[in-house]
Amino acid sequence: MRLVVQRSKEAKVTVDGKITGAITKGFVVLVGVTHEDNEEDAAFLAEKVANLRVFEDTEGKMNLSLLDVAGEILSVSQFTLYGDCRKGRRPNFMGAAKPDHALSIYEAFNRFIQEKGIKVETGVFGAMMDVQLTNDGPVTLIIDSK
Repeated sequence: MRLVVQRSKEAKVTVDGKITGAITKGFVVLVGVTHEDNEEDAAFLAEKVANLRVFEDTEGKMNLSLLDVAGEILSVSQFTLYGDCRKGRRPNFMGAAKPDHALSIYEAFNRFIQEKGIKVETGVFGAMMDVQLTNDGPVTLIIDSK
């Protein structure tokens, strides 16, 4: 499982002109799932994301987590995170999980985050989405479960 985590001041995702998810302070998380990922990967990454200390404390140091600042998550499924660009000019997406498997792991990740008391907003799995965010910092991290 692969995540791109962006600290944001605000963000929203729109599908067909309708906002399907919006947050204020927190993370925009792009979620990619590969074939061998399972709920253990989702739980591991949910724990990691909830406790990442990348929010500034009163001294301006990155010491606070999403839980500490009562932040929110905008979770967006993103199969293209497993695009392989090593050969040719067109990415190969063979590393991305099939939709049924990807959806179940994506939903598990969101559920594990919610169980920690964090508000989760989402896009629409498999849809064409417009994602807008005000990146805070910018702070952007790539996290893999393996």
